[in-house]
Amino acid sequence: ALTVRFITRRFIGDYDPTLEMIYRHVALIDGEMVHFEILDTAGQEDSLQIEEKIKWGDGFAVVYSVTDRCSFDEVMRLCFLIQHLHGSPKRGGAEQPPVVIVGNKKDLQFDRMVSTQDGENLSKALKIPFYEIS
Repeated sequence: ALTVRFITRRFIGDYDPTLEMIYRHVALIDGEMVHFEILDTAGQEDSLQIEEKIKWGDGFAVVYSVTDRCSFDEVMRLCFLIQHLHGSPKRGGAEQPPVVIVGNKKDLQFDRMVSTQDGENLSKALKIPFYEIS
């Protein structure tokens, strides 16, 4: 839903979260046309699959639901995996890709299992920007 919202500027409430898709999009950012290829993962990958997808990416939004503690618990592992795979000698030990942590479903306050403070603390510990959205 987050990816579709970014591309269409509309909220689509009915979608299949288990479906993996690649979206192509062009946006004007800071006066420059930027071509995006966004891999919206289904979040059900095994270790080898997720490593291949991380190697494919040039930037990452690691998204969790504030109503799902297990999704938050995966954030640190994914961020370390991104760091490890993009900092390896096989990739030239290149500069780390941009990464942000995103807490989604901020509007569902009564179902919240992950506090804003939890997200901020993780962000500070990993030195990665953090946003909560809905």
